[in-house]
Amino acid sequence: MHEADGVDETVDAVVQFALQALNCSYAGVALYTRGGQPEVPAVTDPVVAEIYQFQMKGEDGPLLATMRDRATVLVRDTTTDTRWPDWAAKVTALGVRSVLDVPLALGDAASPTVGVLGLYSPQPDAFDTDDEAIAHILARHATVALATARHEQTMSAAVDARKLVGQAMGILMERYAVDGDRAFAILKRYSQDTNTKLRDVAQQLIDTRKLPR
Repeated sequence: MHEADGVDETVDAVVQFALQALNCSYAGVALYTRGGQPEVPAVTDPVVAEIYQFQMKGEDGPLLATMRDRATVLVRDTTTDTRWPDWAAKVTALGVRSVLDVPLALGDAASPTVGVLGLYSPQPDAFDTDDEAIAHILARHATVALATARHEQTMSAAVDARKLVGQAMGILMERYAVDGDRAFAILKRYSQDTNTKLRDVAQQLIDTRKLPR
């Protein structure tokens, strides 16, 4: 997990390792987006994606409870669990009887949740205390690996943006014989006047040799 390149690759490594290390038939990871809504970046089977989407549309179920409360949720048998009746009926119909949702959270309980590792089995009462312990260890490693991958992704995007702005400034400096400060001021003004991100203004100038109107 820690050697994977990028967020997507890290999440894929998490769910594949879960299948090998735990008593589950399916696994998936849901992550928070910047807007506060969960997204499903990786699942080992379409069944998991369907379970996740059902919860997101209905805004109810153990996945959302785990994200909200930052606490592990264990459903020993979907045919007898009464906490989320609609969800339980849906999951049972899909052939899933046991569910273990573990939060991926940094630090203490006050820290923001990164997402949820979901484990699923067609057998009732499939997850024992050893499975829960392993799942929590996996979740801790996954959280660190995902946080690192996200940070590197953000830093890479920032570097790319600086390169684009630098190239656009060079075009303006050559075309209008202005210095770097003046070229940056021109890009910034166009960004503000057109309500366009600075990197997008720079990209348009590089691609078309024209500033946005």
